[in-house]
Amino acid sequence: MEQFAVLQGVAAPLLFPNIDTDVIIRIERMSQYGRGELGPWAFEVLRFAPDGTERPEFILNRPPFRDARILLAGPNFGCGSSREMAVWALQERGIGCVIAPSFGDIFFGNCLQNGVLAIRLPVGTIDKLAARILGDPANATLTVDLENQEIRGDGRVVTFDIEPLARASLLQGLDPVEVTLQREAEIAAFERRDRQNRPWLHT
Repeated sequence: MEQFAVLQGVAAPLLFPNIDTDVIIRIERMSQYGRGELGPWAFEVLRFAPDGTERPEFILNRPPFRDARILLAGPNFGCGSSREMAVWALQERGIGCVIAPSFGDIFFGNCLQNGVLAIRLPVGTIDKLAARILGDPANATLTVDLENQEIRGDGRVVTFDIEPLARASLLQGLDPVEVTLQREAEIAAFERRDRQNRPWLHT
């Protein structure tokens, strides 16, 4: 996966609670399209009216948020079914970072394993960021700095926590398999010892 160090871009407030993976990408679109083709269908039920026209009130249909790279989300974002395609759809839509008070557990893991930085922040902190952005779109650009664990914008700095292994994996651009392969020599040495100590398991 691609390395994640610093992401600068427009942040779009989408603060509804409990946006599930079926809202992020509909199951019928997953059956019709493969990876690399899901971006246009992200948030389809929110972005489009039944006749296929855009809903002008939806945040991602409005400038400057149409080109958002960062999503400010509500509680329990990405809940529901464990479809990894929800993360792919966000990535293909251009979203590289999602900031929310809480996430669906599987969605959270899928984000980090696919190179999307998922950040947990208190509701009040997110609300303040969103209010400044909506109050003046000139404040919509944020800088997410994973190395220093900071979110910067409008002259303000917000710090965030992240699990050290997830941080290192994102900074190096390594998925879980690639992280494991970094210890390939140790794994091979263990297997040699185990064949000697428990040969009956390797026949």
